[in-house]
Amino acid sequence: MLNAHQLSFQFTAGVPLLQNVSLAIEAGQWVGLSGDSGAGKSTLGKLLAGYLTPHKGNVILDNATLPTSGVQPVQWLPQSPELAVNPRWRVAKILREAWTPSEAQCQAFGVQPHWLSRFPHALSGGELQRVCVLRALAPGVRFLVADEISTMLDPITQVELWQALKQKAEQRRLGVLVISHDTALLKRLCTQRYHLSNAQLTPIS
Repeated sequence: MLNAHQLSFQFTAGVPLLQNVSLAIEAGQWVGLSGDSGAGKSTLGKLLAGYLTPHKGNVILDNATLPTSGVQPVQWLPQSPELAVNPRWRVAKILREAWTPSEAQCQAFGVQPHWLSRFPHALSGGELQRVCVLRALAPGVRFLVADEISTMLDPITQVELWQALKQKAEQRRLGVLVISHDTALLKRLCTQRYHLSNAQLTPIS
């Protein structure tokens, strides 16, 4: 289980972005998170994945703190995939940074063989997002934070990406936090949903 306990965080002194926020995600569970722009959704996702350190509280994975080296068991996937890759690396190296997926695994996410020799700028946003999602599924990964990963994609690509991710998550019992403004998407994918507002997390019935 991934457990965030009483997290508090702020960028500006005296202005809490998150205050005593707690959230638990079980293996295989899909949890949805909505909220207004600037409410702190991405910040919470980064805290869960170890990209940020909470000012108060802690993030625990199976009764232990998150590791500080190696492939991280909690992966954060940002809305803009170009922010998550080295622009000087070809796609093959970007994938190998985490693992080397098989041809069948690449096909499942629509990653074409001829992409592997290209640099990130030579791919569309949807193509690069497929690469980033595939990279995040390295062995040892237990949880994913999908932060608006389909917002900029066309409808067909959105469906294909979520279908592939859903199938892989079910096979490996990955826990997934889906951050999105799309309430219909959250209803369709998630068994539990929360809304973040005024630094507080509220369950949605």
